[in-house]
Amino acid sequence: MANPIRVAVTGAAGQIAYSILFRVASGQVFGQDRPVHLKMLEITPAMKALQGVAMELSDCAFPLLTKMDLTDSAEEAFDGINWVFMVGAKPRGPGMERADLILGNGPIFVGQGRALNRGASDVRAMVVGNPCNTNCLIAMSNSDIPKDRFSAMMRLDQNRSQSLLADKSGQPVSAVTNMAVWGNHSNNQYPDFENAKIGGKPAPQVINDQSWLQETFVKTVQNRGAEVIKARGASSAASAANAALDHVKSLIQPTPAGDWNSVAVCSDGQYGVDKGLIFGYPIQTKADGSYGVVEGLPMSPWAKAKFDAVHEELRKEREVVKHLLK
Repeated sequence: MANPIRVAVTGAAGQIAYSILFRVASGQVFGQDRPVHLKMLEITPAMKALQGVAMELSDCAFPLLTKMDLTDSAEEAFDGINWVFMVGAKPRGPGMERADLILGNGPIFVGQGRALNRGASDVRAMVVGNPCNTNCLIAMSNSDIPKDRFSAMMRLDQNRSQSLLADKSGQPVSAVTNMAVWGNHSNNQYPDFENAKIGGKPAPQVINDQSWLQETFVKTVQNRGAEVIKARGASSAASAANAALDHVKSLIQPTPAGDWNSVAVCSDGQYGVDKGLIFGYPIQTKADGSYGVVEGLPMSPWAKAKFDAVHEELRKEREVVKHLLK
């Protein structure tokens, strides 16, 4: 068998990580011929809970799970890793503004960016912990690892969008392709129905209801996280974990011809976005594992206004954390 892939997961005793770890250990993400070495990071008070998670992983007797390391040290967790799911982050509390959440999480990602720099030479990092775009920006800024190795998760928004379009059109989710979600994982993101396809046809032709698309669809995707919290009393966990795994698979497997996936990556100025921002784009992964942003997609004036608004939001978030950026 191949050498084990070393996978770190932060916030490893939390609910999202709990739904990630078992599927990674089973081979669902990196393949049924690739052994896995899990390196799990938690804060010190949660180490006992993490030991319980490790017990459960052991009790599953996964043939591909070769080793587990449990630690409260980012340097130890990130030593020699190939992938990291950066899940752990402070949750948004009652009365907290988004800027408060950004500032609360900033120092965590400063430290983890530096730990990645010291401990890993061939690593790819994806950020789940919110606000994920700006947390990713902070980690990337504090590391010498190439910028194209960092990404933040827009896939939950893509999956939500595809499900809604499928339900409205009466088609299976597999029929919905070319779903781009632009910008930020926030309630200002822009899920691009104009360029989406259903059964190979433009979504606005299949769903001939512009009012529903511009109002109900966009707002439902933008506010879905808040609605989940309202309904179940807790934030998305299983769906976020599933999206994180989809995100990684979309970066290690070639994208089907003509399609794309939504990933927040470091902007090189595509579509006029400020260079260096972590921005949600449609991307395509090549057979050699490299990826590129799909360029030249059209936007109506209405769509461009949505795009510009989320671009400005990310600029403002960058301003909040500018003292944490190298």
